[in-house]
Amino acid sequence: MSGINFFEKGEGQALVLLHGFCEIGAMWEDFANSLSDNFRVICPDLPGLAGSELSSDSLSMEEVAVILEEWMEEQDIQNPIVIGHSLGGYVTLALTELLGPKLKAIGLFHSTAFPDNEDKKGMRDRTVIFLNKHGVETFVTSFLPPLFPENRREELNQEIQTAISQAKKCSLEGLIAFTKAMRDRKDRREVLQNFAGGKLMIAGELDSAVPIEASQAHKTLVTDYVELAGTGHMGMVERKAETIEIVRNFCLKHSS
Repeated sequence: MSGINFFEKGEGQALVLLHGFCEIGAMWEDFANSLSDNFRVICPDLPGLAGSELSSDSLSMEEVAVILEEWMEEQDIQNPIVIGHSLGGYVTLALTELLGPKLKAIGLFHSTAFPDNEDKKGMRDRTVIFLNKHGVETFVTSFLPPLFPENRREELNQEIQTAISQAKKCSLEGLIAFTKAMRDRKDRREVLQNFAGGKLMIAGELDSAVPIEASQAHKTLVTDYVELAGTGHMGMVERKAETIEIVRNFCLKHSS
């Protein structure tokens, strides 16, 4: 058994929503409630984060893809559309490399096909040191607020506190394993370019984690590119209603 915890809502074309780092499947609840009018929406917890098991203290994106392939087989999830936020986008690309035409369409939500550069790898290493020293609660409390634009943090305080509360459900081992997996992931621009199905990218103009210039470099690699003005790394919260409709329209276009 894959050991994946998940929730689902609706029926029809399968739509798998993958959460990001310091996030859990429950972050997609409002998306699932709305999109279940059209789709079977399935939202798993990635291994070691929230309710899903972590079978070892190390992971690669390729290993996560294999675990999710097993889970999809267990749940009879066939020809899904898969959309991932941030880390979830890295996993989506690894799944694309593994499953290819078995996926109907894919989406990168504030994510990238580029690997980490040396500066980002150094940041990942410092994150591992910080997590080992201070633990999950201290880390997520400091990590999450800067993902939102500074000028909206007061307005979105309740949403930020909800995100922090959910992030505290992630295990220390899971966060460390995924930090290393993100650091060591490979360049998947060719995987993205060669995938024959629909390819969505949602980018944030003010994204502090995925610079807008990096997102714009993907325009020729995707079929649908959407840039959100005045938006940081958490567009599914900052621009919830708008991004739900972006995802719905993309999925409707590519589900026939």
